Amino acid sequence: MIRSVLVANRGEIARRVFRTCRELGISTVAVHSDADACAPHVREADTAVRLPGNAPADTYLRGDLLVRAAQAAGADAVHPGYGFLSENAGFATAVADAGLAWIGPPPAAIEAMASKTRAKELMDRAGVPLLAPVAPGQATEADLPLLVKAAAGGGGRGMRVVTELAALEGELKAAAVEAASAFGDGEVFVEPYVVGGRHVEVQILADGHGTVWTLGTRDCSLQRRHQKVIEEAPAPGLSEELRATLHRAADRAARAIGYRGAGTVEFLVDRTGRAYFLEMNTRLQVEHPVTEAVYRLDLVALQLSIAEGRPLDPEPPQPHGHAVEARLYAEDPAAGWQPQTGTLHRLALPDGVRLDSGVTDGDTIGVHYDPMLAKVIAWAPSRDEAVRKLAGALERAAVHGPVTNRDLLVRSLRHPEFTDPGALDTGFYDRHLAELTEAGADGAPLFALAAALADAHGRSRFGGFRNVPSGPQVKTYACGGTEHTIRYRLGRDGLRAEDFPGVRLLALGPDRVVLENDGLRRPFAIARYGDRVHVDAPPAPGGATTPTSHAFTALPRFPDPTARTEPGSLLAPMPGTVVRIATGLTEGDQVTAGQPLLWLEAMKMEHKITAPSAGTLTTLPVHPGQQVEVGTLLAVVTD
Repeated sequence: MIRSVLVANRGEIARRVFRTCRELGISTVAVHSDADACAPHVREADTAVRLPGNAPADTYLRGDLLVRAAQAAGADAVHPGYGFLSENAGFATAVADAGLAWIGPPPAAIEAMASKTRAKELMDRAGVPLLAPVAPGQATEADLPLLVKAAAGGGGRGMRVVTELAALEGELKAAAVEAASAFGDGEVFVEPYVVGGRHVEVQILADGHGTVWTLGTRDCSLQRRHQKVIEEAPAPGLSEELRATLHRAADRAARAIGYRGAGTVEFLVDRTGRAYFLEMNTRLQVEHPVTEAVYRLDLVALQLSIAEGRPLDPEPPQPHGHAVEARLYAEDPAAGWQPQTGTLHRLALPDGVRLDSGVTDGDTIGVHYDPMLAKVIAWAPSRDEAVRKLAGALERAAVHGPVTNRDLLVRSLRHPEFTDPGALDTGFYDRHLAELTEAGADGAPLFALAAALADAHGRSRFGGFRNVPSGPQVKTYACGGTEHTIRYRLGRDGLRAEDFPGVRLLALGPDRVVLENDGLRRPFAIARYGDRVHVDAPPAPGGATTPTSHAFTALPRFPDPTARTEPGSLLAPMPGTVVRIATGLTEGDQVTAGQPLLWLEAMKMEHKITAPSAGTLTTLPVHPGQQVEVGTLLAVVTD
């Protein structure tokens, strides 16, 4: 019997495992870097052990420290979560050698799937369908497009799509460098890139007594940078024949390596309905909640039961309904998916959906880890109902802090191509990102008016009303690169606001304003954090793609004239590390618009910094390995 579990991970997955442990009466042990000293998973654990340092390489990737922490805290089992060392056979062996229970597959099974190239060879012998590899030196135009992939790791790191043969050699080198940096293994391989393919996976669960469950399918086709954004179960639009093929292949894969515990077998399904093995993740997946919702299971509880040696039932339960999960990221999709940092002041969703989050109100979103804030999961009897429920919950969520992908998620879920299961494929964002992120008629001025009125009420003990004639009140806000100047008079006869002839004020308070616009009543919730104002409102009638929230920065009436930067200055958009500078690039070089100058690494992703226009590179003050903060000058290109 397991009595105490150390989770060798952080954030959302640590909290998820702790939740099940508490329900089972198992005590919990957290580990934390210095950056995570006050993180929710640390606060919720019964015991916590510090891992000195901030970088993952010094903390969560130190297997020796993790084993020592488990021993020091008196834990008798280790759960690896996902990411970090969850698929490291050496760590699993070290845990077992220390006399601790390993809540995961046998080290030999992890090792068998650790390298994608060796895993494919093994799956081929087991009769699992897969794509034939392409020898880089023998590739021809007829083989295009190609996909360069890292043999180790995942999450889109070390992955490149090649559409021109001349670019293959350079992409191989770049992928190898990124893979070596991310996983300590620079091995890469090449295979055909399936255009219009779907990413479909099968959840498996295997005990130590010969039983293997295949728990349906999940579709994870909506991805950015080869990382999943929206997942659902079951995968829609598959024939029963294809589902049976996927289940058989997943079962063969598990049995071929003597698997035990929870895992996922991932496939690529082409437009003809043929499936090809991609990889096997020997751990719990981020998207496991959709399977839990459909099968009404607790996969973590089953992992613990299997680790204790108990058998599964001969057959798994039957599925019910449909579940959809959206990953809420602190990132700006319209700016190349740039990660965002800062304080998460508030994260709240309406009842009726599941929220798995690694952060809580007041937490700081830093640069050391993945920018995912939370997963939001909705279940309903049908796919249409589940999608509508999830989109509505996200739309009504209060997300106050850094820029997030919330509006993109809502628009994605309501896009005609997503609501048509037959149209799903991994190229969704390549085709539709521009339309999904365009500003359009977002209603921001009306939100700004509500912010200004609430601000006036908060500053006046008379509620903002004035009895003497005067000029209009003026308030200016910045939102998404646009300035909104609000001019209004608020007197006993009501509201008179320039540019808002059809608006009437119905109720006014410091945190709530009710406006009537052309006969439609709409309440606005106001929240202030320093000079930032977040305004939330219910969805507008017929406004399926209109944001329901805006964040404004109050601007001073007289801005500082010295707060300027030299024209052509490229400033760091986020804290990070300069990982490399374009080969041979030096000050004085002529550059073209869009030419890559350097790359920053932050939040587990590389970000390309390009020349804003053609001109001369007059300043290049940074070097590889340099840590930079937001706003650090990276380069100057003189037009």
